[in-house]
Amino acid sequence: MSPTTPPTPSQSRLSTRISLRWPPASAFENTDTIVMSVAGWYVDLRIDQATTTIDWAIAGQRVVDPNDSTRVQFTHELDSRNSFDDVDCGTFSTLPNGDDLEKGSMPRADLPGKPVCEYEEVWREWEFRRGPEGPSRGISWVLESQTGPGLKEGEEGDVTRTFIGRVWGTYLALRQVQRHVRSPGSNTTVVKDGGEVSALREGWDVTEGWGMKYNVGAEANKLPSMKDIPDAQGWTTGQTVTIARVQFTVRAFEEISA
Repeated sequence: MSPTTPPTPSQSRLSTRISLRWPPASAFENTDTIVMSVAGWYVDLRIDQATTTIDWAIAGQRVVDPNDSTRVQFTHELDSRNSFDDVDCGTFSTLPNGDDLEKGSMPRADLPGKPVCEYEEVWREWEFRRGPEGPSRGISWVLESQTGPGLKEGEEGDVTRTFIGRVWGTYLALRQVQRHVRSPGSNTTVVKDGGEVSALREGWDVTEGWGMKYNVGAEANKLPSMKDIPDAQGWTTGQTVTIARVQFTVRAFEEISA
């Protein structure tokens, strides 16, 4: 299915990674990566090409520095590497061919002790894949659910956290069971630890409808498919919607019509 371009400015974005480099080593790419963002929220799935397992799966907020639009910070509300508290901030610049070069520093998961190292990643923006709404129009959103016990001060417990995202004809779903703790005097909980992430990636085809590309992890078959999700027209940010008997909060929503 050929991609399409929205006729009006969009708050949504799809991109794939072209290469990763740990200076002074050479650049390489070992993953099939797709990152979708909608109005400040993102879902990111990186599949190892050799093993078809999750290299990294993360989701959260995408925060642009108000004083420097080239600097972007990514929160890790869900993280298959359990790096919830690490500061993930990259500086972006445009290369001559139109790709984006991201520079920053982050823990290197492939080395003992995960030392923080400088990195360079090259990203390429994708045109949106046509969805069931037809050419030159589409719906994009990011939803989040948290299911688990209501924790009292000083308590901790398991919370199942799910992020699902769609940009037109591309869909991602990530789920992780996390250990949350509520500190004395606090009204909110923080993530203490996280388990395995399960992931589902689907794409729309005009003749076959929504089809699966990746289905990884113990809970992957329990993740909602796009086939399970009701018509999203009219959703608003902050709204609660029910999908497969689970309540989700609409973190971001955009609808573009031809």
